Amino acid sequence: MSPYPWAAWGANLGITAVAVIGLALLAYTIGVRRGRHDGADIVWGLGFVLIALVTAVSATVLDPAGPAWRRWLVVLLVALWGGRLAWHIARRNRGRGEDRRYVELLATAPGSAFRKIYLTQCAVMWVVSLPVQLAAYGAIGGWGVAVTVLGVLVWAAGFGFEAVGDAQLARFTADPGNRGAVLDTGLWRFTRHPNYFGDACVWWGLGIIALHHPAGLIGLVGVAAITVNLVRGTGAALLERDIAERRPGYADYVRRTSGFLPLPPRAANRAG
Repeated sequence: MSPYPWAAWGANLGITAVAVIGLALLAYTIGVRRGRHDGADIVWGLGFVLIALVTAVSATVLDPAGPAWRRWLVVLLVALWGGRLAWHIARRNRGRGEDRRYVELLATAPGSAFRKIYLTQCAVMWVVSLPVQLAAYGAIGGWGVAVTVLGVLVWAAGFGFEAVGDAQLARFTADPGNRGAVLDTGLWRFTRHPNYFGDACVWWGLGIIALHHPAGLIGLVGVAAITVNLVRGTGAALLERDIAERRPGYADYVRRTSGFLPLPPRAANRAG
């Protein structure tokens, strides 16, 4: 097993930290000029693309012995995921008012937009991206190709689940006849959050790719962070509180549908 280039990877962490701080400043400036901050949601996906690109370029200079194909494979996967997510959110937000989360936050803490929205988001982004940064460095060991293939397969399953779930929800909400109703068909019949489940799988796939070297275990910190956030943090839990207030039928949907992992409705009901 070749030694991991810790010094090069450490330098990469500093470079990407500067990049995400710069992104936070740029996004905040645009948000102030627009008079709204929901653009931060679009920046989320694009920020990971920036980190992946900066990492690939930096690794080419700092660790030239590492396989270039793996670096650019990770860039491709992150770009497909982050670009699709940014496009989806931008299209969803078109014609809508400011996100209620940001309105409430700035009402209680005016002047805190940069710190509480943009800087916090970019800090989380930097931690979650650890597997992306790890995957770009070090030679591939004996199991390197196998874990790369497995990681891509997990990523592909998650990407498909997330994209299909988002598309089903977009079609449902676009129909005026569904106003106030609850989507409980398609993937939404098996999990209340197919898009979040798919998102988590995408990051588990990237985390697996980083396991080409034991150093990649550090990347599981980022994978665990995004998974917990999706399940318990600003993802599913926060969204459900908001929906339950507006849709009376949602409580029954919650009782019969799995909260995160896709399960048959009856099995999900027995599992609680």
